[in-house]
Amino acid sequence: MPVADAMGIDSLETLKLFKALGMFLKFVLFHGHSTYDGISSLFPDEFHKNLRDLLSKIIVEKFGTWKSLAAKDSVSVPKLTEFDWRVDLKMASGKIARMSEPTCILHLKIHNPGVPENSEDRFQSLNVELSKEKLDTMLNGLGRIRDQLSAVAKK
Repeated sequence: MPVADAMGIDSLETLKLFKALGMFLKFVLFHGHSTYDGISSLFPDEFHKNLRDLLSKIIVEKFGTWKSLAAKDSVSVPKLTEFDWRVDLKMASGKIARMSEPTCILHLKIHNPGVPENSEDRFQSLNVELSKEKLDTMLNGLGRIRDQLSAVAKK
């Protein structure tokens, strides 16, 4: 006899319970509620006290393990691990022998966390060539991003 039948609840109610508990655990992990008081305060006042205490204790005990598993399994964007740059001077030949155009060469090493540890594709090298105008545009955009992040961090 299934446990749900023995307890007098149907499968649909059991499924709803597990979904709700899963959503609650995701909320707790995402917001970093790792203390007993922090977790127990998330339950409604009319929630069964003994069940609230039991669930809060279990979540506090397992929080570190669940948090690391959630971080390991989460989808993440590639991350810049190394970069190098140099300035090259392109020299024209032929009729315009005196023309020169500086360019910036960026060498980026990118870590892709979605690729398995032992895969050769885990790290990707990317070379980007930028003219002075494109480099100025990129630096201006990065400066605006920095300012926005600073403004958000101050709030």
